[in-house]
Amino acid sequence: MTPDLSPNTQAILLLTAPLIIGNAPSRDLLSPAEYKRLAMHLRHMQRQPSDLMAANGSELIAACQTVVDETRLRKLLNRGFLLSQVIEHWEARGIWVISRADSIYPRRLKARLKENAPAILYGCGNIDLFESGGLAVVGSRQVPPELIDYSTTVGQLAAHSSIPIISGGAKGVDRAAMNGSLHENGYVCEVMAERLDRAALDRDNRPYLMSGQLVLVSAYDPASTFSVGHAMQRNKLIYALSDASLVVNAEVNKGGTWSGAVEQLEKLKLVKVYVRSTGTPSEALSALTNKGALPWPNPKTRSDFKKMFEYPANGVGEKQGVTSSVNDNPDISLSHDLLSQVETNEVPPVDYRQPITKAVAPAVKKRKPRKKTAKKPSLSAADALLKTVHDVLKDILKHPMKEDEIATALEVSNTQTRLWLKRLVDEGYIEKHARPARYVLAPERLFE
Repeated sequence: MTPDLSPNTQAILLLTAPLIIGNAPSRDLLSPAEYKRLAMHLRHMQRQPSDLMAANGSELIAACQTVVDETRLRKLLNRGFLLSQVIEHWEARGIWVISRADSIYPRRLKARLKENAPAILYGCGNIDLFESGGLAVVGSRQVPPELIDYSTTVGQLAAHSSIPIISGGAKGVDRAAMNGSLHENGYVCEVMAERLDRAALDRDNRPYLMSGQLVLVSAYDPASTFSVGHAMQRNKLIYALSDASLVVNAEVNKGGTWSGAVEQLEKLKLVKVYVRSTGTPSEALSALTNKGALPWPNPKTRSDFKKMFEYPANGVGEKQGVTSSVNDNPDISLSHDLLSQVETNEVPPVDYRQPITKAVAPAVKKRKPRKKTAKKPSLSAADALLKTVHDVLKDILKHPMKEDEIATALEVSNTQTRLWLKRLVDEGYIEKHARPARYVLAPERLFE
């Protein structure tokens, strides 16, 4: 989905964005702190940014004089022609823009970063991945081959477990984990600090952008070049979009990986922070452990990997002082009828935006005569929901259907539908037919 540029987003771009296209950007832009004050002032007057551009906007601009100089506001808002040029440039590269005022702005960022969430997000690719959570994998650029292999393996296991990878895309650990996931048909959210416009056209990214496996996102103008400050600030977004994090390596008191992990452990406390626990010892990882980071338990199976995302797990959340869970500001996108089929007294709270992990199922045995005292084994929350989805599909999947048709019928995103369908195909409940891609109920299941 490519969102339209809303009037509020246009106004916020005019006020805060450099709109880089050939010429030097304006030096009168509102800083994040200045825009925050203006937004609060507008909210107090029960107005919104787009009202500044309305036909009667002059009165509102004058009413904001106490917060931002009137001449400065008018100068910024008069950049309409430049904005139209930049928008055309972005659209040619498949880049979309959303603002904090838009309903599709990532709820995780609003809930966790609150007023410090970026006013503007630029991106390219599958915007639905923002609400899927996942594992943040971070580390240094210069690492030995064994850590590249380690990071790749983590990405592969995440893909097999239908858990997205969130990372910064830098060479080394970040890129290895991302590639490990993408090459195994997994999902990736790459949080960028520079040159989104180039990444959107990169031939290595295009197949994954087109397939919906990858989303690129940045809080900075798509043409922005590298900045240490930008690289440091993006760490907040990486952690805020995730459910848990893994630091593969770092350097003590040096670099963005270290500062981001320390900030997460000591200040933000949004998600659990794990550190690599095998291989060559690391002074930095030991130091992070002393600050409250947890040793990565090295899950080997999908079910073990899934346990890493149970929140909180065995008091881990309390140990690290985590204050914001994936259930903050929940967005249950399933229909009421679908959810009502899951008994709330048997299924613990779960964030239904999360990908359904592919837990290892027990071996299927031949059915034996039922005993009067037989008791059904309890299902995990994810398995209970998947069973509900399967039951619904048995009613609607009597003829071949496309993925988007199924998503519409279930009233969920294409991304969530794709994850469910993949697991149901793997477990033999449905079949996928190619050219064109259609899904049908497996023959032996038709008359269950």
